[in-house]
Amino acid sequence: MGTLYGAHMAAIVLRVRLVGGDQVDVSLDDPSIAEPEQLIEHAVALLANDFGVLRCTHGDRLVVLYGRAVAGLEVGPRGAVL
Repeated sequence: MGTLYGAHMAAIVLRVRLVGGDQVDVSLDDPSIAEPEQLIEHAVALLANDFGVLRCTHGDRLVVLYGRAVAGLEVGPRGAVL
């Protein structure tokens, strides 16, 4: 189900800690989700599964996160600088 004209799209920035110890800041948005809290829950539910996949961006690049590689997530109130 898509959003209606004029409806808001949720967008968040995640700081992802990878299993190997590295971390990366990525942006995530979804036109079918209006509230950031719902988008956070969606991301956590996907990545909690070993086979979960989340498509994000880092600047102008597509970043695909696989649940089995993510050790932790941090959501910034205003987001990180990308």
